[in-house]
Amino acid sequence: MRTNKALAAWRDDQQTIGCWLSLANTYSAEAISNIGFDWVCVDMQHGLIDYTDLRTMLPAISTTDTTPLVRVPWNEPYEIMKALDAGAYGVIVPMINNRAEAEKAVHACRYPPLGNRSFGPIRAALYGGKGYAQEANNEIACIAMIETKEGTDKVEEIVTTPGLNGIYIGPADLALSMGLPVRGDQPEAEHLEMVTHILATAKKHGIAAGIHTSSLPYTQKYLELGFNFVTLGSEAGHMTAHAAAELAAARGTQTKERESTGY
Repeated sequence: MRTNKALAAWRDDQQTIGCWLSLANTYSAEAISNIGFDWVCVDMQHGLIDYTDLRTMLPAISTTDTTPLVRVPWNEPYEIMKALDAGAYGVIVPMINNRAEAEKAVHACRYPPLGNRSFGPIRAALYGGKGYAQEANNEIACIAMIETKEGTDKVEEIVTTPGLNGIYIGPADLALSMGLPVRGDQPEAEHLEMVTHILATAKKHGIAAGIHTSSLPYTQKYLELGFNFVTLGSEAGHMTAHAAAELAAARGTQTKERESTGY
């Protein structure tokens, strides 16, 4: 089976950089994947993407060496299994609050006896190659998002869930859970303190830790802190930020301030 290069790096406590895909577009998915990111994540939770889009975006990503991940809409086994059967090499599962919910996600990613994933990797086996049925349990990444009050209170029980490969911090929802203003990147000291606590707990138990960012300075900041996987914005964010900056330059004006969308 094709090696999950991103997961292999995380297991060695190495660092990777990825990009978020929020637009239902095959070309933009392929173009971003060709840039050289270690992984890209197709966002089916908040992105403008459904399963029909996923079926064309994953093959486009597969023209490159970039590892394809999917953020599923919710912790629903059928959503997780459908994404994996379509060829995702890992899932990021939002709003995980406790050990039971983390176990539910893990079990949906693993074939028996390690879980309850139903067998039918219709495209996954084509992409993964020979040995998929035997090796998928070890190559598919299951990542739990920690971003709620209960999740932060129970971070240790979540990161010690057997079979979980990593945790991913959603800074905006984490800020909401802490009663802080919502921003794409969070400057508040107490937010950073919580982020550092989650990271340290993951590191303590040998599990990969990731976080979302909306700008290069924050990507660099979190890499320096020791995160294993950091998202350097999204294709939509890069497109609009670059276009807005160049438009302002062409007009000789200040870049128009835009409402944060988390991307």
